[in-house]
Amino acid sequence: MAFRPHFAREPLVLLREARPLKALFGQTLRLAHLQRLVDGQMQPAARAHCRVASWREGTLLLVVTDAHWATRLRYQQRRLQRDLQALQEFYGLRRILFKVEPSRAGTPRGRAGAVLSARAAEALQATADGISDPALRAALERLAARAGKPPGPGS
Repeated sequence: MAFRPHFAREPLVLLREARPLKALFGQTLRLAHLQRLVDGQMQPAARAHCRVASWREGTLLLVVTDAHWATRLRYQQRRLQRDLQALQEFYGLRRILFKVEPSRAGTPRGRAGAVLSARAAEALQATADGISDPALRAALERLAARAGKPPGPGS
């Protein structure tokens, strides 16, 4: 029995036809629409720091990038709720919840660590000189070459 692969289809066609993907795509479009409505009621400076996470059973959940913006938005919560309740899409809005979830885009990758001393680099190089395995030897030499350099991203 030979395997016959399905013909490739464009992603947008799959999103519109496959049932689970269709539901997910519809939910994404709904959240994008709600985000535009919420953005229209917010101060311009706050828009980049707040996104709609969910809207169900009278509760609107907004994810905020940091505690500073969450506090500022909590002070404006009554006005925001009143303005959103005037919109048909937010009929039945009873409360707005703010969840602080820092964005990961601004956080540095890698960890801070100690700088390799010249003495440690010499010891690593001496050890590498006595190793016959080429991969291990190359790894030790790379470590020795980092003497005096602070660890960077991905190290």
